[in-house]
Amino acid sequence: MNQSLLWISFNIFILIMLALDLGVFNRKSTQITVKSALGWTAFWVFLSFLFNVFVYFQLGEQKAFEFFTCYIIEKSLSVDNIFVIILIFSYFKVPVQYQHKVLFWGILGALVMRIIFILAGVELIHNFHFLIYVFGGFLIFTGIRFLVQKDESVNLDTNPFIKLLRMIFPITPDFRGDKFFVRESGRLWVTPLFLVVIVIEGTDLVFAVDSIPAILAISNDSFIVYTSNVFAILGLRSLYFALAGIEKYFTYLKYGLAAILIFVGVKMCIADWYKIPIELSLAFIVLTLSVAVLASMAIQSSKKEL
Repeated sequence: MNQSLLWISFNIFILIMLALDLGVFNRKSTQITVKSALGWTAFWVFLSFLFNVFVYFQLGEQKAFEFFTCYIIEKSLSVDNIFVIILIFSYFKVPVQYQHKVLFWGILGALVMRIIFILAGVELIHNFHFLIYVFGGFLIFTGIRFLVQKDESVNLDTNPFIKLLRMIFPITPDFRGDKFFVRESGRLWVTPLFLVVIVIEGTDLVFAVDSIPAILAISNDSFIVYTSNVFAILGLRSLYFALAGIEKYFTYLKYGLAAILIFVGVKMCIADWYKIPIELSLAFIVLTLSVAVLASMAIQSSKKEL
């Protein structure tokens, strides 16, 4: 299939799915139940696997392996993003029924940022090959940072980004339903809900700096990298509602993510001398995540027994 047609068809499909999501299935601001969230999570995962089958038959086995590996990495890293979003919603005291709308627009903005990052990253690696070592070294550094940093809660009161936003925008003292903007006393005001969207966009930008180089180490095909990112991000919203409140069961996940980032960074740095097979990369990533999650569940189980 023609590459241009692939890009156009995929983006049209995603826009239709987003329109159905907000305009039909979740038109009203209501609380998302865990059952509904798990159902939507399963739907997006199934859709991702279905697309992976399409990639296999249209682009070949190698591309299918690349897509699946990129998807697993991005999905794993997004779990860490979810815990930050939980913190943001808690800080701003966002009512549960408005959280879905915030995540929808936050993720829509994230999609735009990701495609810019991906296209720029692939182009840079193609034209400036030495950057592969820069990206690889950065991932190794990030992985080590994950290992040594302490689990400290982020104090959003001292966050300079939030302070700047409060200086730029006139913000209403409380929420105005699910509205982002309101006109009061002849003046346009921004509601705290819009502020939350901006903060989530900012955090995703930070996470993209880690995740994009990681999946560029697996594939330098813009279409594969972009589509795997899109499917992982689209499932992030429902995954948030499924995981919110049970983050304690992922105690050791950050160590698993650290190991994956270091592995991918090394893979990137030695690519000119030895290319680690994609099958081996996938096996390592799945095994590492499985061990991290099982260890987290085991430690929680032992605490309950005590």
